Amino acid sequence: MSDILVHTEAGVMTLTFNRLARKNSITSAMYGTLADALAQAAEDPAVRCVLLQGDATIFSAGNDIGDFQNAPPRDAKHAQDSPVYRFLRGIAGFPKPIVAAVCGPAVGIGTTMLLHCDLVYATPAASLRTPFLDLGLIQEAGSSITAPARMGYPRAFEMICLGEPFSAERALQSGLVNAIVPADQLEATAMKAAKRLAAKPRQALMTSRRLLRKNHEQLSAMIEEEAQAYKSLMTSPEAREAFTAFLEKRAPDFAKARKGG
Repeated sequence: MSDILVHTEAGVMTLTFNRLARKNSITSAMYGTLADALAQAAEDPAVRCVLLQGDATIFSAGNDIGDFQNAPPRDAKHAQDSPVYRFLRGIAGFPKPIVAAVCGPAVGIGTTMLLHCDLVYATPAASLRTPFLDLGLIQEAGSSITAPARMGYPRAFEMICLGEPFSAERALQSGLVNAIVPADQLEATAMKAAKRLAAKPRQALMTSRRLLRKNHEQLSAMIEEEAQAYKSLMTSPEAREAFTAFLEKRAPDFAKARKGG
């Protein structure tokens, strides 16, 4: 069975993370499937809305670290067909509404992709976290723009630079999610909203959304700028120490990495 399930019904394309054994961590192949699905949805007039969801216990643990190390993302400028950047550009420039249903942890890209969603519903057990700096890296997916725009600079800094986890309640207060709903009502609530959007006048809805989100050129430029910095940092001593420590299940020693020890 695929690690990304794609199902379209009543004008809604549902994309479900389906790799529970690895906490829905995302591989290059999964990014490719997501990018292809978004490209198809963007062009298909029968698809009026996209719904992103995970499992009842976890949304996504972010990038699969092993896969990520074996095939690190290249910069967007020179890797137009790279699955991860195809997905990032696809979700940033997607012309139709995106609804997300989040239950349990959403880590790294699992959180930053939510910043491109128009409606986000979460359960009380949801937790959003972006531990990029703990890996010696920086934020991605254009979140240098989308996070402060959605949350305000102080909270965006707290989440991205301090790496502070945001509970469902804190995420609601920060504008990251629209509502907190019981776990047994999450999928139905998100789907009801998606179907309501799908039933709206198509051109008016897409135009209204485009005007509300009039920052596509800025986002595209930021995704590339982040990518350049990300690529540079991937080979830094601190990043190498962070990834090695992660795989060895120990705390990283950044002081030692800085000294080249």
